[in-house]
Amino acid sequence: MWLLDANLDVHLVDLLRGLAIKCDTAESRGWKTLRNGDLVAAASLAGFHTLLTRDQLFAESASRAWRSYPALSVVVITLPQMPSTRYLEVFEAAWNTSPICPKQGEIVVWP
Repeated sequence: MWLLDANLDVHLVDLLRGLAIKCDTAESRGWKTLRNGDLVAAASLAGFHTLLTRDQLFAESASRAWRSYPALSVVVITLPQMPSTRYLEVFEAAWNTSPICPKQGEIVVWP
């Protein structure tokens, strides 16, 4: 299951679910204000195996917690911010070119 960090467009959930990916948002879980390390712990304990974020420094700031939950993969989304509808179009086009396929415990910069 994938978790979208609070800094990602919540509408990505619908797009990812349409691609048969089980996912949820930090916001809908009540985790919007958690610091990165606490988010890693909460996500791992709740059964998430992949966390998507726009935070380029996520792995650095969460490194201590991440060592305690090494199965969690982190995907750093590098698409620029833009209006939601356009963002989803760009995300889907990038996905069609190169789907996100994280391996256990790795950091992926995508696309």
